[in-house]
Amino acid sequence: MTGDTPRPGPMRRDYRGAPELRRVDLAVDWHAQFARWFADAVAAGLPEPNAMVLATADADGRPSARTVLMKGYDELGFVFFTNYESRKGRQMAANPNASLLFPWFAMFRQVEVRGAVVGVSRAETEAYFATRPRSSALGAWASAQSRVVADRAEVDAGLATAARRFPEPTPVPPPPHWGGLRVVPETVEFWQGRASRLHDRFRYRRADDGEWLIERLAP
Repeated sequence: MTGDTPRPGPMRRDYRGAPELRRVDLAVDWHAQFARWFADAVAAGLPEPNAMVLATADADGRPSARTVLMKGYDELGFVFFTNYESRKGRQMAANPNASLLFPWFAMFRQVEVRGAVVGVSRAETEAYFATRPRSSALGAWASAQSRVVADRAEVDAGLATAARRFPEPTPVPPPPHWGGLRVVPETVEFWQGRASRLHDRFRYRRADDGEWLIERLAP
């Protein structure tokens, strides 16, 4: 390395002055607590506050991760949409478990979710797809996501083919290989950065009887 190369080792922030997260501050269920923090992230003007890191693993347990956009959440879980034939789609079909991470660094916060993956109804997929810009809808038909392509021209040609297939003003339906998935939480952890790396961590964990337990974790 040269003297001009940034050295990651010394890089750190102490989060001094960050707010305390106490047990008494938490909502009774993870869904209400996430709603509070998500509203905070939106109000703070964070870029793409609904962006989340989705981690999956294949049938052999080899992991991979990427950023996707959450398009809905409720007491059942977190919903996103994808090409089922993509790498993540194939992995979740073979191993229907996933982890999500909302990295709200500017607020010294993150939310980590672990749970099972289930499909949403086709009606829910169609309702969301109808809200997408036409260009994005055509893009869902154009791209064989995660497959090797020769060059950008091949991608552009796919878009042109989709546009000819669905000329204006023909509605663009969702492709049969595209739709929604829901991560149904088994645990949801709320992490608040604190000074000296002694962070506040609280985990909502679903017990065997279906009730949610709240546990403080060591930082």
